[in-house]
Amino acid sequence: MAGNVHIIWYATGFRGEQLQAELERISPLALRYGATGYVVYRSQEDRYRFLQILDFEDHADWERWWHGPEMIDFRTYCQGWFQIPVMYVWNDRITERRAPSRTQVQANGH
Repeated sequence: MAGNVHIIWYATGFRGEQLQAELERISPLALRYGATGYVVYRSQEDRYRFLQILDFEDHADWERWWHGPEMIDFRTYCQGWFQIPVMYVWNDRITERRAPSRTQVQANGH
């Protein structure tokens, strides 16, 4: 069943900018493993807290990405930049709808 994974990353002191840059770099690589999309959020309230959301059609694709060489290298290279344990949760997609962005509405003349 299609779903997404929410991964909470919490940067250690003074590592927020570095962790952000690495999350920006590593997230698109999930597309190679069958992800259909991703988004990374950084909290405005707590600048050390990140939420990475990856969409997958198949749970096995998520497992291949999470345990793949790029993510192993990421966790090794960034060791000490985030708190452990890293918490993630698979969520089944039940329903979804997105409103068009303002840019899309303006482009269509509405």
